Amino acid sequence: MLMIGQLAAYAGVTVRAVRHYHQIGLLPEPERDASGYRRYGPAAVVLLIKIHILAEAGVPLSQIGRLLEADEPTFAEAVRGIDNQLRAEVERLETSRKQIAQLAAGDSLVVPPEVAAYLDRLREIGVSERMVGVERDGWILMVARWPDHVRDWMPGKLAQLDDPQLVRLYRLLSELFESDASDDPRLVEAADIIAGLNARAFDSGEIDLGEAVADDLPFDLLDALAVESDPRAARLLDLVRERGWDGLARMERLPDPRP
Repeated sequence: MLMIGQLAAYAGVTVRAVRHYHQIGLLPEPERDASGYRRYGPAAVVLLIKIHILAEAGVPLSQIGRLLEADEPTFAEAVRGIDNQLRAEVERLETSRKQIAQLAAGDSLVVPPEVAAYLDRLREIGVSERMVGVERDGWILMVARWPDHVRDWMPGKLAQLDDPQLVRLYRLLSELFESDASDDPRLVEAADIIAGLNARAFDSGEIDLGEAVADDLPFDLLDALAVESDPRAARLLDLVRERGWDGLARMERLPDPRP
């Protein structure tokens, strides 16, 4: 006769599981003997092993008792029904895994849909995936700082992508990311385009950042992100500042150094 710990070890389950099976009525709980212990015979061992096998096979505990009491045809039919349920659950989980994989491979997991649409548009105009990745990280920084403003900015940002100059800039930066030249002459062209786009946007009010312009930290992080992504961005920053603009992301003019 076995003590509860011996019973659990023999059947390959935990003592906690045995007690749970007692609680839900799957495994009868023997009376205590004269010494105050509950002892289990071979029938209890066999029953516990059957419960464990069915549970490990995925049969819900709520159905195990009915299966254990069923005759052979009823048992076979019930098992087929459970198998169909498990198959449907597997298919549901596989679908969920595919959806999660799509999210992980895309942008919607970390940025709002409007920003994800903007990133997809960048891909459509030929921007490299590496450049899109840097852009996405930049928007993550912006969304974290200005969650209520970013959606308002996106229509204007998307409209800007109809500008051949901006398209040229993105493609140029994509090419620069793929090159190995330490001081690529295309940096000068990129700086010229950035300065020209900033001047037009600044003068026309195409994109109004409102009070966000006064918040230095996100813009500093965006410039630092560019340099971390490609050290040559430091040279691009210098070139843009030489043209009178404070950084790559902030559309703000530097003070005129002339007296």
